[in-house]
Amino acid sequence: MGPEQIEALFTRADGEFVFARWGRPIAPVVFGVEDETLQVVKGALEAVAALAGHKMAETDMELGSNFMVFFFEDWAELLDVPGMDRLVPDLGPLVEKLSGADANQYRFFRFDEAGAIKACFVFLRMDAHLSAVPAQTLALSQVVQSYLLWSDTAFRAQSPLAVVQDKTILRPDIAGLIRAAYDPVLPAAAMDPSHALRLFARMSVGDVQ
Repeated sequence: MGPEQIEALFTRADGEFVFARWGRPIAPVVFGVEDETLQVVKGALEAVAALAGHKMAETDMELGSNFMVFFFEDWAELLDVPGMDRLVPDLGPLVEKLSGADANQYRFFRFDEAGAIKACFVFLRMDAHLSAVPAQTLALSQVVQSYLLWSDTAFRAQSPLAVVQDKTILRPDIAGLIRAAYDPVLPAAAMDPSHALRLFARMSVGDVQ
């Protein structure tokens, strides 16, 4: 993966380059699933945390839980969740928009003063498509897409995952980029495209090691 490809992964459809990683330990909570699926999501979180060298926690001092994953069948259900309108601004219009687009997933991020991710809310409407995806694949895909502030077009053409010998894994180039993104020498947030060069340099160091 070259610098241009890295830059594209964080360049939004409007041409703006925005990079951000988590600036605090991730304290997750999952709603709407049975214990078996809950353990799958937890396993995906632990795997990506180990890859990134990032910490997880039982609670977040400010928010309690800062990584929330919601599984449901209809977007309108969000309107009935107590306090949801405080977590996600303009919830009513958003639900109307997502329903109209027949969307099956949505991620909403919140950031600290330094621009680092401080919270992420993942909403998954389990339509026929998502319901057909194996739980491990769905969990890993969502965690990976929540670990960095990827471009809104980052994975339209190609998934961050790959299938090797009937097993779904994280693509090696994406794994290397996540590892580089969490290198302590790099800032937690950046809006200059030159940051892609710094990420590329850290990936190269990782390859040498």
